[in-house]
Amino acid sequence: MRLRAVLFDMDGTLLDSAPDFIAVVQAMRSDRGLPARDEQLIRDHVSGGARAMVAIGFDIDPEHAEFEALRLEFLERYQSHCAVLTRPYDGIAELLEDIEQAKLIWGVVTNKPVRYAAPIMQELGLTPRSALLICPDHVQKAKPDPEMLVLACKQLDLDPASVLFVGDDLRDIEAGRAAGTRTAAVTYGYIHPQDNPRNWGADVVVNHPLELRTVLDSALCSC
Repeated sequence: MRLRAVLFDMDGTLLDSAPDFIAVVQAMRSDRGLPARDEQLIRDHVSGGARAMVAIGFDIDPEHAEFEALRLEFLERYQSHCAVLTRPYDGIAELLEDIEQAKLIWGVVTNKPVRYAAPIMQELGLTPRSALLICPDHVQKAKPDPEMLVLACKQLDLDPASVLFVGDDLRDIEAGRAAGTRTAAVTYGYIHPQDNPRNWGADVVVNHPLELRTVLDSALCSC
């Protein structure tokens, strides 16, 4: 079936949001008189969200008495700092132009809550161009459950087989496969050092956004 739409995960796939996560963690540590944390260590755990940021940032587990207060503080700070340093990955701008020139639809399906995801999309000028933004707020179950992608395909009125979902986490690929979409795993995102996207069962694995051009060309020629 010919490709009709490309859906992207947000963090680690469409956008490099790690700098804002890192900035918030470092600010929280600085306010407590603690030295800066290794940035790569923080980056390696960005996909785990606020809980991972607190655990890595302060060397504590969820059972720690201060964990929940730190998590809530992180989220409050991130609310006002979620779109300061976040930028599209190198090559994404060109890729989106290619997608639009090919008359394809594109959108975002992310486990990031809408209160963060929507301002980021707006700040980067992506909101008018994106066909949809699906967040956990819109469904009962987030990825790896397929519900978010099923909803996206329904809203676009497209057969899932005509949709490519691109992500940087096993959860993305599992969700896409369960929903019936084609899947692409990227290696440039927030991949844990011990993980390997080539083991996730995606239809294709790419090392750079512009490598998706070849994938799109092939899909557009299929019938």
